[in-house]
Amino acid sequence: MSGPDSGDHERGGESTDALSSDQPDAPSDRSDDWTASAGGGDDRPDGRSSPGRTDGSNAGSSSVTIEDDGVVRWFVRSDDDTVVFVRDIVSSVAIVAVIGLVLFGVSGIWPPLVAVESGSMEPNMERGDLIFVVDTDRFVGDDPAEGTGVVPLEHAEQTGSESFGESGDVIVFRPNGNAHETPVIHRAHFWVEEGDNWVDEKADEAVVGDATCDDVPTCPAAHDGFITKGDANSGYDQYRGGAQTDVVEPDWVTGKAQYRIPWLGYVRLFFDGLFSGLVVPITSAHTQVTVVTGLESGGVQSAIGGSLAVAGTSVSTALASER
Repeated sequence: MSGPDSGDHERGGESTDALSSDQPDAPSDRSDDWTASAGGGDDRPDGRSSPGRTDGSNAGSSSVTIEDDGVVRWFVRSDDDTVVFVRDIVSSVAIVAVIGLVLFGVSGIWPPLVAVESGSMEPNMERGDLIFVVDTDRFVGDDPAEGTGVVPLEHAEQTGSESFGESGDVIVFRPNGNAHETPVIHRAHFWVEEGDNWVDEKADEAVVGDATCDDVPTCPAAHDGFITKGDANSGYDQYRGGAQTDVVEPDWVTGKAQYRIPWLGYVRLFFDGLFSGLVVPITSAHTQVTVVTGLESGGVQSAIGGSLAVAGTSVSTALASER
């Protein structure tokens, strides 16, 4: 009895040992199968996807949809050609708007940029220059005229301050305060008060020559204000000058020039020529400048802005006209 039982036990033991010795091989085979399967991009034998699996059909493409991600996320991340084109336009407009708001915040006026179109302020402002203008109460120099933020030439000469190569602030104003007149950008030479005989008492003899107050229609001064002149002009705007205006009241002044960027104004001038087909004569007495904003609406200026004639100059909301 004991013999067979013992033999059976031994055979059973041998069978158990054999099975134990074969066990390591099975997982190894399955591992090899799974590795090969993963390398080929198939699922694991247990039904789970391979951890490093990459679906070649989705590589490099966008799966963003309006339904799953919402309109904003889809618009920002979509690689559709039409959406990308629209997104680029929106981005460009947004950048221009931000720059415009920053410039407005610094200058305090709108529009803050003008392009010089002709030459009565040469050599200190030349055709094609882009001029940044600010409100008269910004960046005020020493000894401004009473009640204003403008320092005229007669005051600046005493303090030694300069603006655009010479003493005195360069201002933008509407001749005779007329909103329908194109604005002018010239230098403020001196301040006069109502009733002043400015020709005989303050004017530069080299400018007025032998003229007396009786020879000048704007003398004596009808009100307080500035006597102005283009740097390249031979006469004051109030006498044989380019603007042909009365004494410039402070309320007529819309801004003062602050910085000059050479050449950049040609962009605006290009659009003027492209859209208007109108050529305004350029004379030493009449410098023309155009407003550069890119954000205005209406007619031609929807492309870049209104027009300014500067330095004997004119500024208009569309195109400057011959004066």
